[in-house]
Amino acid sequence: MAKSIGFHILFQNGQAKQALERYGEIFDDYTLDRLDLYQGDGDGPAGQVKVAEFRVLGRRFVCIDSPIQHEWDMTPGIAPFIECDDDPELEQLFDALADGGTVYMPLGDYGFGRRFGWVEDRFGVSWLLNIT
Repeated sequence: MAKSIGFHILFQNGQAKQALERYGEIFDDYTLDRLDLYQGDGDGPAGQVKVAEFRVLGRRFVCIDSPIQHEWDMTPGIAPFIECDDDPELEQLFDALADGGTVYMPLGDYGFGRRFGWVEDRFGVSWLLNIT
């Protein structure tokens, strides 16, 4: 039987460490639980992330810098969904994640929530944000 669920983020461009640092700046409750780097001994580029585990809003994420180039990159269709308590929190997180990224749906009322937004951050990770 499965014992947990979390998100796995595969970076193909060596940006996992920068993403980890940025998420630590954005999220108040961010914790970095594990960080293993490639040593440059044939398994991957030295200094890139072999595996990292972190938590945001109580949810577990795992990320890596893939040493293998794939024919695909991240898909925006699967994304962490963040429910905020108020407008200032929603706006702060949305703006921080959108900085250097792409806004797919600006904050607004789309008929399924008072305020919703969809953004891809500068690292290619897609995020959905909403007011509870």
